[in-house]
Amino acid sequence: MVEPANDAVAIRVVAMPADTNPLGDIFGGWLMCQMDLAAGSIAARHSGGRAVTIAADSMTFLRPVKVGDEVSVYATLDRTGRTSMRINVEAWRRPRHSAAGEKVTAAAFTFVAVDDNGLPRPLPEIDGNIRITAGGSTDG
Repeated sequence: MVEPANDAVAIRVVAMPADTNPLGDIFGGWLMCQMDLAAGSIAARHSGGRAVTIAADSMTFLRPVKVGDEVSVYATLDRTGRTSMRINVEAWRRPRHSAAGEKVTAAAFTFVAVDDNGLPRPLPEIDGNIRITAGGSTDG
């Protein structure tokens, strides 16, 4: 597996002792939270306002994350509907004193753009071929 390009990184954080289970591995819920934050950043930027998580598709943990690992979360806008966005997210770990990273998990998060009353609102229109990465660049 090849780690995604740095321009797609949405969050980079060091896993800390407070985020561990009794066996010393990082809680899966902590990692899922980081992934949701990364996807939420893409959703807010693309929707031009508030967006809420409505689903996270199948997440399988491939490797444990250890205290001190640098965790990089990559997110890209996959597709949009009238009010919804699907954002693909991957989490990678890199041991603190290593150059090599490995994929930990991946999932697709679905967000809906909402107005000030929490009701769905239409997304701004863009060319359907444009992909927005965490770094704000576009391709397509």
